[in-house]
Amino acid sequence: MNKITPFLWFDTQAEEAMNFYVDMFNSAPHKKQESRIVGITRYEKGMDAPGADALEGKVITGIFELEGQRFMALDGGPVFKFTEATSFYIECEDQKEVDYFWNKLSAVPEAEQCGWCKDKFGLSWQIIPKQLGELMSDPDPVKAKRVINAMLKMKKIVVADLQKASA
Repeated sequence: MNKITPFLWFDTQAEEAMNFYVDMFNSAPHKKQESRIVGITRYEKGMDAPGADALEGKVITGIFELEGQRFMALDGGPVFKFTEATSFYIECEDQKEVDYFWNKLSAVPEAEQCGWCKDKFGLSWQIIPKQLGELMSDPDPVKAKRVINAMLKMKKIVVADLQKASA
């Protein structure tokens, strides 16, 4: 078990989000591990938790795993929202994997920049091909700078355009 587990506060969509993320990772190209919902505890009528009656049947805590990383989720009502200050980084093997995750997760086009996107739940993700790090750390600083400058103009990262900038 992980010592540190990201905990995600949703308004009322925790179960929908968990199912969406698990299904997405289980269908991904280059899948490494099985993603799964581990367990769900629900609000019940008469619980002493604030707003419990309005949230009856919703998720108090949901535990799920994506590629071996454990997460917890909560339906806590409209108290807190996600911001770009926290994001989840997906290192992709190739353009096919970048395209897959981008198409699944990018739901707010105005939030896209440099491989970052926001999903339909408001959570920010970084969809980054492993080639970006390799090209940005080229021993030739002129090549590396061209790659960085190319990346800074992109929304979704395009490996072929990075490679062209490096040439």
